[in-house]
Amino acid sequence: MEVPPLVLDRASATPLPVQVAAGLRDAASSGVLAAGDRLPSTRELAALLRVSRTVTAAAYDQLLAEGWVQGRRGVGTFVVDVPVGAPRRAGAAAAAPASPGPRPPSAVDLRAGTPCLEVLETAAWRRAWRAAGDRPPDVGADPLGDPAFRAAVVTHLLRHRGLPADPADVLATSGTSVAVAEVAATLPPGARVAVEDPGYRRSTGALRAAGCDVAAVPVDADGLVVDAVPAGVAAVLCTPAHQFPLGGRLPAARRARLVGRARAEGFLVLEDDYDGELRYDVAPLPLLAALAPDVVVHLGTTSKTVSPTLGAGWMVCPPAVRDAVLERRTVTGTRPPRAGQRVLAAMAESGDLSRHLRRLRRELGARRDLVRAAVLRAGLEPVGDAAGAHLVVPLVSRAAEERVVVAAQERGVLVSGLAESCVDAPARGGTAGVVVGWAAPRRPELAAALGVLTRALTTAHR
Repeated sequence: MEVPPLVLDRASATPLPVQVAAGLRDAASSGVLAAGDRLPSTRELAALLRVSRTVTAAAYDQLLAEGWVQGRRGVGTFVVDVPVGAPRRAGAAAAAPASPGPRPPSAVDLRAGTPCLEVLETAAWRRAWRAAGDRPPDVGADPLGDPAFRAAVVTHLLRHRGLPADPADVLATSGTSVAVAEVAATLPPGARVAVEDPGYRRSTGALRAAGCDVAAVPVDADGLVVDAVPAGVAAVLCTPAHQFPLGGRLPAARRARLVGRARAEGFLVLEDDYDGELRYDVAPLPLLAALAPDVVVHLGTTSKTVSPTLGAGWMVCPPAVRDAVLERRTVTGTRPPRAGQRVLAAMAESGDLSRHLRRLRRELGARRDLVRAAVLRAGLEPVGDAAGAHLVVPLVSRAAEERVVVAAQERGVLVSGLAESCVDAPARGGTAGVVVGWAAPRRPELAAALGVLTRALTTAHR
């Protein structure tokens, strides 16, 4: 960490430790320092400022007492908070509300959308990267994606999702949201696209950034209300395997109705297979892409099952959509990076990917039981299928939802309110609740966080 500019006035009556503490505090207020930044050691700072270590140690003690910084034994001293209204660093982008944002130091993250890295074997991870590195670098660009990765996706979809995909129809992507944006760019300018409400706001943002007109469609306990999809849309984006965030599974009758409307009215169905590999009760229903490959674009990603480090996903689409996406990639020179694709292909070839998915299902299923028990202890009944890595706890009002989110955060636990998943500004009388995920923390962290969550829910319920 570079030391921010600190000007000391040795002739001033203000003690040097107070000046050092004030300088660091001002650096946080101005945005030079941000939450999570590591400060230099007291010895390093003393040498740079040409003061005694006693001066810098006293300054750090003052900041520790004020709560601006936190010392972690053997690691260092970190900024843990900045003044309200402090400016962001230049270039910092606001995170999409429905996706996990920066994690404050020491906070336990119970938000949805993160992978369970605790079950990802370090040895398998390293083997895959070494194997990917043994392959020679590419000479030219390939808009289709790495051949070994695409072959691995075909096998994965057949084995885990029952989709007999044609390798020619599989394209590598950089993830689901990027794939949504790519498909959206092939639609007519200003095309209207129906999305689930509440739903995954990052994908909604990708559609709007591509110039699409977004139409919010309600969801219920079974997922998308197909009959509420307006006429005249160019596409419908949905999460039929495990609706985000309410957790329902689109029934067979609704699937048939959606596919029938798509064929009759000439629109595409963008099938985001959110948590499709993660069911703990019954086998998942067939993919929409298996029912209607002529009108369905199937989207998958490795960011939730392995890690977003790979930046690898896929789409399986009708030939016309595939050709339009490839043409746009060729014209613009954009293409998904192949390093992560090669790593996943290596994991699949060695069998490590299948073993990882089996461990992941066992671990996440057991964690789901712990979370349900914690919610039930609060006198509340969670909703959502026995699948994926999150559930929803319904609450009586938006005010109660906000109280739970704030109370948990004040005690170092991060959860999301349903309001964050609404397509537009949520109505005060809309469905309220909190979305609780369990993939990110380690088991000991999860157990402690669930105690905090139970207390926050109990208080709000009463």
